Amino acid sequence: MRVRQRPALACALLSLLSTQVPADASRLEYSNKWRIECSEGADSDGEIVFRVTPRGGTALEVRALIEDGTGENRVADEIRKAFRLQTDRSLFHSERDDGEDVLVKRKGSAPVFALELVRNTVKGVRLDLERE
Repeated sequence: MRVRQRPALACALLSLLSTQVPADASRLEYSNKWRIECSEGADSDGEIVFRVTPRGGTALEVRALIEDGTGENRVADEIRKAFRLQTDRSLFHSERDDGEDVLVKRKGSAPVFALELVRNTVKGVRLDLERE
């Protein structure tokens, strides 16, 4: 393996390891539905990372990449897409509501889940999570 490839491999391994994150279950709030309110547009490129923890299950991270200049409705759409692509569609459903909000819901008898904002590196975008 060439020396140049090692940093890329290390980054890939770290990314893979970070997708399943242990959570302190004692501090989590659970619900069957969460609302992610997006306010303002993106003033920089960045990443928004959420942690989803089903009750009794393993936490996973959902990452949305946002480009500079993206409006709040498009930010919400990118978050919705990230949830659809990165979570089990038999357990979760995500949709936009009121243009700038995202609803993340459990499906059927799937366990209730906690939702946390882990990181937001997008300048200008404000996010608020509410249990419903």
